[in-house]
Amino acid sequence: MINIAKPIISDEEIEAVTEVLKSGMLAQGPKVDEFQNKFAKYVEAKYGIATSSGTTALHTALVAAGIKPGDEVITTPFTFAATSNSILYTQAKPVYADIDAKTFNLDPAKIEEQITDKTKAIVPVHLYGQPADMDGILEIAQKYNLKVIEDAAQAHGAVYKGKKIGSIGDFGCFSFYPTKNMTTGEGGMVTTNDEEYAEKAGMVRAHGESKRYEQSLLGYNYRMTDIAASIGLVQLKHIDEFNKIRNENAKYLSEGLADVEGITTPVVADNVTHVFHQYTIRVSKDRDTFQKFLTDNQIGTGIHYPIVLYKQPYYQALSITGNCPLAEEAASQVISIPVHPSLTTEELDTIIDTIKKGSEELLQ
Repeated sequence: MINIAKPIISDEEIEAVTEVLKSGMLAQGPKVDEFQNKFAKYVEAKYGIATSSGTTALHTALVAAGIKPGDEVITTPFTFAATSNSILYTQAKPVYADIDAKTFNLDPAKIEEQITDKTKAIVPVHLYGQPADMDGILEIAQKYNLKVIEDAAQAHGAVYKGKKIGSIGDFGCFSFYPTKNMTTGEGGMVTTNDEEYAEKAGMVRAHGESKRYEQSLLGYNYRMTDIAASIGLVQLKHIDEFNKIRNENAKYLSEGLADVEGITTPVVADNVTHVFHQYTIRVSKDRDTFQKFLTDNQIGTGIHYPIVLYKQPYYQALSITGNCPLAEEAASQVISIPVHPSLTTEELDTIIDTIKKGSEELLQ
């Protein structure tokens, strides 16, 4: 089986973890400080606040942004549940705008019609590693005085018009889950250029403490460990090389799959650097049968994501609704195929040949 994802863990990460274990400082400590500072510098933000996951990074940022019960936050329905779940954690309401059919990202042209007097923020998702249209989003945010919280869980190192993702909005939120472009095992990061936001986010992730045993607000135990940070410090040194290989693999796949009937390869927007957390194709018909064909032929796949969020059972139970036909269409057609840095040319050729065969058998 050619796996859909394959984390790269070398002896360097193992040695870094061993060093931390021997030090006796396992929880949040000097390695976390070093990692959050270096990661912030990497994404060209002034401050980094390391957290226990990408989800807790999103929740931390929303709380630090002042999102409260009864507020509304506009986001995309075509993403992982954590994006909207983190809004629900604040007792605010997620409100959905439709996507751009080519990039799969939130369409700024669809945002303004969703704004009410309860709207307080926009959470664009840089889906699959492709930056959202931040100029359009920021223009709307400035017009209506809204916060912008970038869900950059899949976009480590991505660039929008010369600016690193995570440094453009009021906050950036990253995930270091094992399948991401870089990992800490589990972990997340909030980035910001605002000192006040950084201080508040730091308190939110550590029980609301402004200093040891002095609680200034309701916070949580969202801290990263030094064990995780030690892995992150090693991975950060290699992220640009990992992303370079992902882009080379994506180009190879797109060239090999050009003009294959029934298959649409990813579109890369102008003036961005896509980091291809996922390489996601559209299948013109009978996506699930096509996915089974790939699985039967030993090609790992993923459906990211099969159900738009407002159609999830829990969200329907909460009477949270949406009307995003382009997102619904994408959810019925997308398949992610392997693009990770560990792939060989032989494996890439096998993926291409198998998809061509599947097209001939199922899509023509």
